Amino acid sequence: MQSVTLEFRSNDLELLGVLPPGLFDKYEEIELLETLRLEQGWRLQLLRVRRRGPLRTATELERESRRIRSMYGLESFELVERRPRTRDYILLVRQRNPERLRRLLSLAGGEIAPTAPFRLNAEKVVASFRGEERALRRVLKRLDREEFPYRILRASGHPFTAEEAPPLLTPLQAKLLSRAWVLGYFTVPRRITLSRLARQTGRSPPGLGKVLRRAEGRLVARWLATEGSAGVEGDVPPAGDRES
Repeated sequence: MQSVTLEFRSNDLELLGVLPPGLFDKYEEIELLETLRLEQGWRLQLLRVRRRGPLRTATELERESRRIRSMYGLESFELVERRPRTRDYILLVRQRNPERLRRLLSLAGGEIAPTAPFRLNAEKVVASFRGEERALRRVLKRLDREEFPYRILRASGHPFTAEEAPPLLTPLQAKLLSRAWVLGYFTVPRRITLSRLARQTGRSPPGLGKVLRRAEGRLVARWLATEGSAGVEGDVPPAGDRES
C-alpha cells in the first residue's frame, strides 16, 4: 500500500466542483475526520467544521437544513457535536460527488481511500490518500494530463508501522478507538455517551464497550511492557485477546 499527501489551491478545487463557491466566507477550516463510505456517486464523511463566527444552535441548524443542503450540495447532514469554545461543529455529512470527482473515483476503481491529514481552508487543501500504488499513479497521471495543478508533499510506501512490527490493535479496534477519540469519548467530562457513540458506529453499546476495553487493555499492556514497567510492581496481565 502507498500513501500520498497532496496540496491543491482551494480556488482550483472550486473550479473542479469539489468545493462550492463561497464556502469559506462563513467557515474558517474543514477537517475530514473519517470517510465512512465512498461511492462513485456519493460519500459519507465525518467532518470537523470551524465557523468564523459564533456557532448556531442545533435548532437553528435544523430550521435552515434545507437551505444548507441546497447551498453545499448535501443529501443530508447530522450535527454530532457543538464545540462553542473552538467554534467547531462535528458533522456527519452525506454529499453528492460532482461529475469530475466521479470520473476520478471511477479511475481509482475503489482502490484509494482518503486518510489523515485532510484539511481545507480558503487558501489551500492538504489532502491525503492511501491505496494501491497503481491506482494512485492512474489518478495523478489524469490530473497531469488535464493540467490540474497540485504539489506532492509526501509519498510513502510504508505510511504507518514497519512491516516487521506486529500491529498493536486489530483493524476493528483501531477504527472504533479512533472514532471514540475524535468524538470526545475519552475527554473529561465525556462529550459523547457510549450509547450515542454506539449509534454512530452501528454497534450495540455492550459490544462497542467490549471492543474499546480490549483496545485500551492492549495499549496499557504495551506501555507497561516498555516505558511504564519500571514503576509498576507485580506482574502485568497478558493482552492476548482477539477480535473476530
